[in-house]
Amino acid sequence: MKKVLYTAVLALASVAAFAQKPSPSLLSPTNHSLVMIDYQSQMAFATKNINPEQLRTNVALVAGASKIFNVPTIVTTVAETSFSGPVFPEVQEFYPKATSNYIDRTTMNCWEDLNAQKAIAGKGKKTLVMGGLWTSVCIVGPVLSAINEGYTVYFITDACGDVSTEAHEMAITRMVQAGARPMTSMQYILELQRDWARSETYKAVTDLIMKYGGAYGIGIQYARTVIKH
Repeated sequence: MKKVLYTAVLALASVAAFAQKPSPSLLSPTNHSLVMIDYQSQMAFATKNINPEQLRTNVALVAGASKIFNVPTIVTTVAETSFSGPVFPEVQEFYPKATSNYIDRTTMNCWEDLNAQKAIAGKGKKTLVMGGLWTSVCIVGPVLSAINEGYTVYFITDACGDVSTEAHEMAITRMVQAGARPMTSMQYILELQRDWARSETYKAVTDLIMKYGGAYGIGIQYARTVIKH
């Protein structure tokens, strides 16, 4: 009987220990790089699957999260001065152009640009998270290219945009079929925080969500003000 009880205790302990181990497919601040692609005014003008205001706040959540958690981040642009224009203010807020080494290109697929591809590979991460404009061109290209070279790739669906809902959705389907992993901007920041007991990032994360997190942000403001949480 004692042996049976001892075995049961060990089994429960093993289950408890296993339950505390997160899936390796979850993102952490140290297991990936972020690539922000062509968040530029000209590219946003024709984006139709998401309204520009929501797109900008989602981009801010992603950029802010990567900054808070010190995620290696590459910002790349296409034809910045000759056609596509400046990077969103929400990107510049966290990654100012003067200090962030934006990589400008002529190629629609940033993976085909030597400087951009070298910068991505130089971060030393085999897991990449990507977001940008447009989904069917500037995101599909590097996502498929990175997967072909053995990278694990996530892309942030609501921080990507395209000329139509169909174009955006077909691009998502194509990437998922190739093995890419979709997620959202709020999911990204919450997956990095993961535990509200992580006090070193708690305030910065909740400040960011309060500023850019829509209704959730209003809830945080309420909790701080009314119930002092």
